[in-house]
Amino acid sequence: MAESLGVAVIGAGMAGKAHAAAYRMASTLYSPALPPVRLVTIGDVNAEFGSLAARRFGYERNDTSWQAIAEADDIDVVSVVIANSLHREVVEGLLAAGKHVLCEKPLSDSIEDARVMATAARGASSIARIGFTFRRTPGIAYIRDLIQTGVLGNVLHFSGRYWTDYGFSPSAPMSWRYKGGPGSGALADVGSHLTYISEFLCGDIQSVSGGQFATVIDKRPLPLAAVMGHDHVAVGDTFEAVENDDYAAFNAEFATGAGSFEVSRVAAGHANSLQFEVFCENGAAKFDQRRPAEIQLFLNDDSGNENGYRQVILGPGHPYIAGGLAMDAPEVGFGQNDAFGYQARAFLEEVAGLSQEESLPRCATFDEGVRNMELLGAVAESALNNGKKITI
Repeated sequence: MAESLGVAVIGAGMAGKAHAAAYRMASTLYSPALPPVRLVTIGDVNAEFGSLAARRFGYERNDTSWQAIAEADDIDVVSVVIANSLHREVVEGLLAAGKHVLCEKPLSDSIEDARVMATAARGASSIARIGFTFRRTPGIAYIRDLIQTGVLGNVLHFSGRYWTDYGFSPSAPMSWRYKGGPGSGALADVGSHLTYISEFLCGDIQSVSGGQFATVIDKRPLPLAAVMGHDHVAVGDTFEAVENDDYAAFNAEFATGAGSFEVSRVAAGHANSLQFEVFCENGAAKFDQRRPAEIQLFLNDDSGNENGYRQVILGPGHPYIAGGLAMDAPEVGFGQNDAFGYQARAFLEEVAGLSQEESLPRCATFDEGVRNMELLGAVAESALNNGKKITI
């Protein structure tokens, strides 16, 4: 096991701060103990954002270039949490420098770059993983257990939606999120989560059809100051065209069962509404990210008289909770930020050399990241061809 692990986060925005906080929390989760985790630097081209994040989360310094982080001898582990179009250059540079890399999803803004990144990861001396954070959500992991152990049985139908509203206002400022080709908008941003969750639960998607995109706000004002995450800042009277999707929908076929998907960044009143139901041979389960400490579960008792969903409060008997929270008692509660902590812990355990038997489940590989992008690409192809069925 390594004597210590020096950590850096590139990107001081919304998700970057989640990664920064997660590394701070990771060493407090579970046992055996990790090597000492050194919180070294937050990297961001905006020095003010980087400095504020470094001070807030207890990192030693901040840097304004990824190259400085690649060259630093005191850094072992790097999270890359920046615009998708920048992932390839930064990740390749970090891997060439021998750094262990945890990259945010989606892997890149193009399938070609994603495949090159996966090839680089397979040939690297260090470990490269992608953050499929919702795999760490206790409720979603528990539903997967219920399916795989046969309690719920084979999947018949998955129905999921991920509605957000960060772009519903026409005055929301232009940013990199509104630039890119078909499928690089709401589909790539939140649809990437929904697709890997569906395969985590239901198995591989075999084909997609009925792809549909809509861009309902076709231009955005340019900001007058730097934009962090989904923040709204003062804007001017100069506008640029929105290039990608505000809304996307499609259908899918699994090896067993079918699915329907809907995602949006203009769903007013739904700041972060990831919801799904999965219907199986012996019952069904539903999850709502706005109530992450519970699931709804229906198990058929054959009588039909009292059948229906019941609330299941998640606690120490469910995935990730026992030993993973400072107070791992029933009904204490947890949220999406905790999932980032479990993800960081899993990555650091692998980097530290802990065996799979004594570790949390490994983070997803870059090859899985490519798979996710191939699915999104198939949806885009379907949408551009009047909903044509596309075999994966």
